[in-house]
Amino acid sequence: MQFVVYILYSKLIDQYYIGHTQDIRDRLIRHNNSGSKATKKANDWTLAHSESFPDKASAYKREMETKKKKSKKYIESLIKKIERPE
Repeated sequence: MQFVVYILYSKLIDQYYIGHTQDIRDRLIRHNNSGSKATKKANDWTLAHSESFPDKASAYKREMETKKKKSKKYIESLIKKIERPE
């Protein structure tokens, strides 16, 4: 079973959201339809970044590492790194 750590972006509120799931398509639909307290203030969430992991524990660990940074600049650097590999 693959798990995904994802970063969503809402242009409407200029905000990122970080989470993990097994089914990214379903989760994105739920986020855009008030499926989460944290994302209900917007309905234009788009997938900005994702990373795959072999198990839930690894995905959760990566999600927490990213959230602990508490930095929009760090999140945007992750997204740019994927867009323009070195």
